[in-house]
Amino acid sequence: MSIIIRPLLTEKSTAQNEQGKYGFEVALTANKVEIKKAIEKMYGVKVESVNTLRQIGKKKSRSTRTKITSGNTSTIKKAIVTVAEGEVIDFYQGI
Repeated sequence: MSIIIRPLLTEKSTAQNEQGKYGFEVALTANKVEIKKAIEKMYGVKVESVNTLRQIGKKKSRSTRTKITSGNTSTIKKAIVTVAEGEVIDFYQGI
């Protein structure tokens, strides 16, 4: 799907999985309603709430032999999805 890019598999998001909260990287243009529908369709769970945040890209620079190269990292949007009690999303199902 074009709305959900990938699940977030960090230490913090893995610890929140026990509370029924799962993190996803989503498209910048996606809204909460679209994210909720996409998660329910993809994983077959009941979504109670969706919280979103934008992680703004940072300016980075590095030195090479001839010059200093600078640029920006990408801006991403994250969604923290809370599923209904008793339901689980298994990211490792197809492996």
